[in-house]
Amino acid sequence: MHFITHPEVMIDPAVPVPRWPLAPTGIARMRALAALPEMAGLRAVWASTECKAIEGAGILAARFGLPVRVLEALGENDRSATGYLPETEFQAVADQFFARPEESVRGWERAVDAQARIVAAVAKVREESPDGPVAVVAHGGVGALLRAHLAGAPIARCWDQPGAGCRFIVQPGQPPGSWMPLPAA
Repeated sequence: MHFITHPEVMIDPAVPVPRWPLAPTGIARMRALAALPEMAGLRAVWASTECKAIEGAGILAARFGLPVRVLEALGENDRSATGYLPETEFQAVADQFFARPEESVRGWERAVDAQARIVAAVAKVREESPDGPVAVVAHGGVGALLRAHLAGAPIARCWDQPGAGCRFIVQPGQPPGSWMPLPAA
């Protein structure tokens, strides 16, 4: 399974975060990813219900003539209590989210709950997908939580992606692969 985080988005503080679309650079990076040889042979493409994930999944799915399957449980940790936060403030709250996984930081979904949700969602994707390569287009926060779970490690920020638009490989019974940036546009 290719676990892919959406690349660059068009940030608009007036629009709810789940409705942000991909930025032109993000679209170009998803197209570059779809063209990679290791993406050939995809049998299923999944996305969270967020606009940016559906758009990214749509680019992959269109390349291979596949539908996009949408699963709400693949969504990012629920941050609706704060909505948009400026970058510096967002990073500080994200640090607390990972450092205090059993607490709700500023009303955000607890990291332990988001982790249980993404682990169950990935299991459902596996169960409902045909044999062969599968792509999931989701989000960095839950991707970090999934990587920690797969490694058998505590929740920590060190499992987070190095920047927007990364991917790693999930193989049953194996530790998670390293984050790999999506190709440049």
